Amino acid sequence: MKKVFILASVVLLSSCAQMGSLQNASASDTVSSKMKACLASEASSRYQAGTLFTKSVKETATDLVKTCMKNLALQSAGISAESQSTAESIITNLKTLSGAQ
Repeated sequence: MKKVFILASVVLLSSCAQMGSLQNASASDTVSSKMKACLASEASSRYQAGTLFTKSVKETATDLVKTCMKNLALQSAGISAESQSTAESIITNLKTLSGAQ
């Protein structure tokens, strides 16, 4: 039992060390590196928001992959920043029209 705990601790610590490097992909990185960075970033964001463990591991992993595939496809098409800005503008305009605060 002690060996399993030590092994799990080592794996967890090495994963945490790799997390920082994975979240910082640059434009010149490979698609695989960008995907790993996106997955690490998305998982970290969900963990901090408290939503990472709300579904099974398989369902969460599938959702992370879908989200990152969409994000990377938008980035490769060069419209991710434009899409975010457009979506925010639409929501702000609708919020103003509805009189919501």
